[in-house]
Amino acid sequence: MNLDTAVDQIEEILSLGINTVGFVSPSHVVPQVKAIISSLHSRGLKPTIVYNTNSYDKLETIQNLSGLINVYLPDYKYVTPEIASLYSDASDYPAVALRAMKEMYYQKGSTLVLDEKGYAENGLLIRHLVLPGHVNESKNVLRSVCEELSPGVHLSLMSQYHPTEEVTDHPVLNRPLYKAEYESVIEEMEALGFRNGWIQDMDSYENYRPDFSKENPFG
Repeated sequence: MNLDTAVDQIEEILSLGINTVGFVSPSHVVPQVKAIISSLHSRGLKPTIVYNTNSYDKLETIQNLSGLINVYLPDYKYVTPEIASLYSDASDYPAVALRAMKEMYYQKGSTLVLDEKGYAENGLLIRHLVLPGHVNESKNVLRSVCEELSPGVHLSLMSQYHPTEEVTDHPVLNRPLYKAEYESVIEEMEALGFRNGWIQDMDSYENYRPDFSKENPFG
């Protein structure tokens, strides 16, 4: 698909009343992302641009996006290299992710601007998924955000972990998150003074699991 065709399709969707264009895990196609944004702007279209990333981004990548992204939506998965290596085969993930998020914070600060419907229009929202058996790691993630960025950043603390068949035999990840584990991390978030923390219900995983046996898995 060429650039004009892609932008034509995006413009058609925007004409339905949608006002957000989200790029999910786009680190490897940033030149194309920039070209799409530029083309939309040349057509007089200024939707909210969301950069949804696992944060394993080079610092230069985020710097090159300055002024083009309205909302950064990064994950902060782990701060311990051994855990990052174990689960993502990337022991340098903590250092790389923190550098990337510091640049996002430099560009956006702590403010998250919402429209009248509660949708993000501009700013930074950091997400962290609490994993079963890893309460201390989650607390260390929160401490890292607090110390390296600010307790004023918007933080989404997610409880939606759900084990798949692939981890049935895993000694730690083969079960859902316990309520007590999640509540312990919430307590740490409050103790650290986060002012803009968002939390989930414990049954939230039921709302975020696509059912690929359906024609519309996300419906």
